[in-house]
Amino acid sequence: MVYKTLTIAGSDSGGGAGIQADLKTFQELGVYGMSVITAVTAQNTLGVQGVYPIPVESVEKQINSIADDLSPHALKTGMLFSAEIIKKVGELVEANSWIQLVVDPVMVAKGGSRLLQEEAVEAMKEHLISRAYVVTPNIPEAEVLTSLDIRTEEDRKAAAKELYQMGAMNVVIKGGHSEDESYAVDLLYDGQEFHEFKSPRIDTDHTHGTGCTFAAAVTAELAKGHSVKDAIHTAKLFITAAIYNELKIGSGKGPTNHWAYKQFGVEVK
Repeated sequence: MVYKTLTIAGSDSGGGAGIQADLKTFQELGVYGMSVITAVTAQNTLGVQGVYPIPVESVEKQINSIADDLSPHALKTGMLFSAEIIKKVGELVEANSWIQLVVDPVMVAKGGSRLLQEEAVEAMKEHLISRAYVVTPNIPEAEVLTSLDIRTEEDRKAAAKELYQMGAMNVVIKGGHSEDESYAVDLLYDGQEFHEFKSPRIDTDHTHGTGCTFAAAVTAELAKGHSVKDAIHTAKLFITAAIYNELKIGSGKGPTNHWAYKQFGVEVK
């Protein structure tokens, strides 16, 4: 059985995030990766030098080509840039009855460059989060989506419940931006229970593409038929290994090491 995965996202010319990170992750986890490009960025470890959105008609054609011949077992969205693209992607996900949708609500690059237009946030909630099997915001993204200030564990739980009420079947609020200096704790809410996934916090600047990579790993594991909890557990191991075994390339916020999980492995304590 060949499991197929699809990423609908932007291209990162530096290779650390976006389409490139997703395809690397899919390959490392043993699934066949396909892509729909929504925007092209001029980008390296120092930042984003330019963002060039793809016409919505092209995005639609790319998705239809996949649907006609290579329908995925699971898919993810990343940088979608505009409300128009978000709406079209949401419509096509529903038209094709693609259930295992992982929504990574990418808004801002590591260097601070905005990757989602302000007016697109409402479209994200209406057209994608409402259809998400799993949504994976970090804390700043969850704050924008819910209009809540998130400082404590109870704040995160409240935000997770609100995102669940928007229609997402499973909500993962990632802990990389939390104030806990010892651990990065990702919180899953499945509508009934909360589950924590904990890993030691790693002191490094080489974290470009962590969100894309984590969501891609979840997507790959869902495609293979694993449960949401098991998919997130593997994704946590994958991204922890990728951060811990740093590549140390570039002069800024470098990419993570996508081959580290298979080559070295890391246990989450």
